Amino acid sequence: MNTQTYPFVRRLPLLGANLGAASVFLGSAASAGQILSIGDMSSSYNRNIWWMSIAVIVMAIVIFIGVSYALFYTVNKFREDKHTAEPDQFHGNNRLEQLLIGVPVIIVTIITILAARTMAIVNPTPTDALHVNVTGAQFWWAFEYPGSPLQGTTGTVTNGNELVIPAGRQIAITVTAKDVIHAFWAPNLGGQRDAIPGSKKTFQIDTDRPGVYQGNCSLLCGASHANMRFKVVALPKAQYDTFIAAAQSYKAPAPTTASERNGYNIFMQGKASAGAAPCSSCHRVQGTPAAGAVGPDMSFFGSRNTLGAGIWEGKEREAHIQPWIKHCAAVKPGCEMPPYLSLSAQDLGDLEAYILSLKLPDAAAYWGKVPVR
Repeated sequence: MNTQTYPFVRRLPLLGANLGAASVFLGSAASAGQILSIGDMSSSYNRNIWWMSIAVIVMAIVIFIGVSYALFYTVNKFREDKHTAEPDQFHGNNRLEQLLIGVPVIIVTIITILAARTMAIVNPTPTDALHVNVTGAQFWWAFEYPGSPLQGTTGTVTNGNELVIPAGRQIAITVTAKDVIHAFWAPNLGGQRDAIPGSKKTFQIDTDRPGVYQGNCSLLCGASHANMRFKVVALPKAQYDTFIAAAQSYKAPAPTTASERNGYNIFMQGKASAGAAPCSSCHRVQGTPAAGAVGPDMSFFGSRNTLGAGIWEGKEREAHIQPWIKHCAAVKPGCEMPPYLSLSAQDLGDLEAYILSLKLPDAAAYWGKVPVR
């Protein structure tokens, strides 16, 4: 199979276990060579889990050494070639039985206390946490900032497949799903939670280090489960404040060229002669009549760096925009966006020109401001 035509069959990242560090590292499929790690100490969640794990691992090593020593000592001391008499029987030895029961109970009690203490630290939502609503759908992610209302409307800031957060602050993620069960996981930033239709669960992620981090759906959810990715862009506080303020006041710029105007008309009204439905029936663009909620919010599409829920990034993204519009299911299995096979090359180019014009101000653009982790 041609992996250039079907990028979703490219070799998946290798999973390696670093036993000494008790952490798991995954090489990302992204061209930027990102590393996913549950041992990333920039996250307070990972730090707390780390120290709990260290205590448990140390106990396991001590138990392993003790049991191994007792086994080899006993086997060597009571070898048959050294003893011809029948060995002593210890059935009914109360002291030994109490020891064999008491030691495991103490070990389990210590582990339970450590786990309960860690849960009490990482589970409560801090009062100053930034709240973000996350909705999983086949096969993309919607991020909504309920504490950031759009100026002059009753709506709130939303973004698709790219979560922008401030570094150094707890982020309260409330997850749910539209269709089937998904699972939200950005390993460098914290634990994972199932996204279940009709259910909302809140947990925390955070990082002290600005950067771009990879996230994935970690629960098999359909044909493009492996392609249901997202990015988390952690910005310094000042840059995040600039982004969220610009997002709240954002209004899509008016088309400035003939190409953008034709793309705008197709986006808003479709093209009956080509059997093309309006994009606005499924997508929202702030400051325009487009208010669809079926697909990802397109308000800042031109400021994003990914396409297809993280399948393509950078220049690859731009190269795949028109094939995506024309027939997304041909490049991403299970994609539910209707095909636009009858649109001419000119119309496809005009649609691309319009959606790429939907950009935040340069000061609020979040890509390129922080390193890829």
